Amino acid sequence: MHHMHKTIDRRQFIKLAGLGGGVVFASGLGGFSALAQAASRHGKKASGAEEDFYFVQLSDTHWGFSNPVINPDFAGTLQKALAQVNALSPAPDFIVFTGDLTQTTDDAALRRQRMSEFRDIIAALKVRDIRYLAGEHDAALDQGAAFKEFFGDTHYSFDHRGVHFIALDNVSDPAANIGADQLAWLGADLAKLDRQQAIVVLTHRPLFDLAPSWDWATPDAGKAIDLLMPFEHVTVFYGHIHQQHHHMTGHIAHHSAQGLMWPLPAPLSVPKKAPVAWDPAAPYQGLGFRQIESEHGVPTITELPVKA
Repeated sequence: MHHMHKTIDRRQFIKLAGLGGGVVFASGLGGFSALAQAASRHGKKASGAEEDFYFVQLSDTHWGFSNPVINPDFAGTLQKALAQVNALSPAPDFIVFTGDLTQTTDDAALRRQRMSEFRDIIAALKVRDIRYLAGEHDAALDQGAAFKEFFGDTHYSFDHRGVHFIALDNVSDPAANIGADQLAWLGADLAKLDRQQAIVVLTHRPLFDLAPSWDWATPDAGKAIDLLMPFEHVTVFYGHIHQQHHHMTGHIAHHSAQGLMWPLPAPLSVPKKAPVAWDPAAPYQGLGFRQIESEHGVPTITELPVKA
């Protein structure tokens, strides 16, 4: 009960601070609801080791994009989101950017300039524990070479307060495959874990066939899902599609994030995928970020819009 009280207080504080207006829901589909019920029934943490915390996911910032029809505040939207993150209290434990940090370019020097500018801009974040994932805009043209120079490995894992995080790269390969080497790495990483371990997977493209004709898929994602399926408590957070979308693969929940430069239409809802034009009557509509609370390893998502 103490933990729940603390969580409610935090949400109330965020609303009092003028940062509310977001949608709050638990990733309680499938296995996580069972995990929460088991934890509450036994009055203990689900795997015995998780501690409460929250992190922030930002995605698809596309630094270097400059089209005022799509976003007249292309130079300022990211900074507005960073100011909102800095105003969160208490501060998140860490921040993750799930890809497309920069807008693609064929010019290798310009690619590095944009990454340097992005790194300088996000230095404004008070929380310095920042995790980075590449998007295809960052990595597909040079197999992630420039991204690695600025932000480190494109796939890795880490543990935080009892939750195991896995960052997967489905962008460095121009065909959007995870690839045999990385799948072998994933298998070895998972082999160390208990089947009850709470796992969060971070990636850029969806790990299921959402809309392959729009490049909203990962051809060999099924192999990664097969490796993850024996684990009872897995949630995937991704970007790429510039909107919220929620999907189940068996008991594994997948949640896409809004972007921070332009929204995209719902999957296959229009003949051709293209950015949704800016609406002067509703500035920043469809742009936002999220905070993800982990309570006993069970994630709860709060969607926060970019504020003018």
